[in-house]
Amino acid sequence: MTNPPDPGLRRTLGASDAVVVGLGSMLGAGIFAALAPAARAAGSGLLLGLAAAAVVAYCNADSSARLAALYPASGGTYVYGRERLGDFWGYLAGWAFVVGKTASCAAMALTVGAYVWPGQAHAVAVGAVVLVTAVDYGGVQKSAWVTRVIVGVVLAVLASVVVVCLTSGEAGFGRPDTGVEGGAGGVLQAAGLLFFAFAGYARIATLAEEVRDPARTIPRAVRVALGVTLAVYAVVAVAVLSVLGARELGESSAPLADAVRAAGVPGLAPVVRAGAAVAALGSLLALLLGVSRTTLAMARDRHLPGALAAVHPRFRVPHRAELAVGVVVAVLAATVDVRGAIGFSSFGVLAYYAVANASAWTLGPGVVARVVPVVGLAGCLVLAFSLPAVSVAVGAAVLGGGVAAYGVRKVWGRRKARGGR
Repeated sequence: MTNPPDPGLRRTLGASDAVVVGLGSMLGAGIFAALAPAARAAGSGLLLGLAAAAVVAYCNADSSARLAALYPASGGTYVYGRERLGDFWGYLAGWAFVVGKTASCAAMALTVGAYVWPGQAHAVAVGAVVLVTAVDYGGVQKSAWVTRVIVGVVLAVLASVVVVCLTSGEAGFGRPDTGVEGGAGGVLQAAGLLFFAFAGYARIATLAEEVRDPARTIPRAVRVALGVTLAVYAVVAVAVLSVLGARELGESSAPLADAVRAAGVPGLAPVVRAGAAVAALGSLLALLLGVSRTTLAMARDRHLPGALAAVHPRFRVPHRAELAVGVVVAVLAATVDVRGAIGFSSFGVLAYYAVANASAWTLGPGVVARVVPVVGLAGCLVLAFSLPAVSVAVGAAVLGGGVAAYGVRKVWGRRKARGGR
């Protein structure tokens, strides 16, 4: 008896849906989770760190967009690395993405918990993972619709924060802590931490099998989502720095809520906290979509258990991959620290984009076509090794473990092939 054919994924996402998925991934991550640790690293050099992260993110986005137009399949850089550089590099990118973004999922779940119920942050985080996994299981179109609502709410909350802060009598940059206290190293570390906030556009590429006209839609959606996110980040960072200053921002556990209090509108703080929880939920929703699709692509090639490649016949989602990722993220959300998760995630995702830029470099001649991937590749490596030492050590160890597993699998495969002769 033969198994029924794989029903495959369904192309239901249009251009606006793809942009919304990217925005949902990015806006929740950066504004509510990464600003404070970045300010702690760089002081008011936070803005320089944001600019550096944006340059690297633009190069990565451009490389990813060009590659996605050629390879419109689930998996993102896992597919690009495999096709352009070889099986090992594709595997390394996929492994870096899955482990790095699984940590991102845990960080977002913990952000939900920290804003909803600080005393029970881990329990709330696990509940958030269960809820979002259930939504994702219902189909990508439902996930995109929920993300659209979330993005609208988050943008409204952020606009309120900016208006309140910049029109406050407390706003101003003539503070004693406006120097770049962290120096060049601090700025680079801040850029590495803030890069965590920009990496959401990868979700668009990993959903390539569910996007209509992917060769045209994905490059446009990637650039639009990144441009909107950069503009929002810059305005919010300036507004919050103007009322808190770099030192107080670095010490805050809820910087946007503290900013509106400092601006003299404490009644807005609960709204900001609710907006932060909603934003983190949106980011978690889109992150789980991306991780499960890369897991699907790697399972198809047997780099992960083949059972994870199954597609639900009704909902047309990689349901086993989604459930497996949900379980792992729930365990992490119950046990890890949010700041450690951000650093580890940044290391893994920077390694992922280093492979994307190396893949894009092979696409063809031309100064512009080669300069952008080179700048992106160099930027990824510099930012990755500028992260806190613990994040670098753990990230390198996990990537090394993945490489070792790949080597063992290859050796075992060759021995089986010889034995079958």
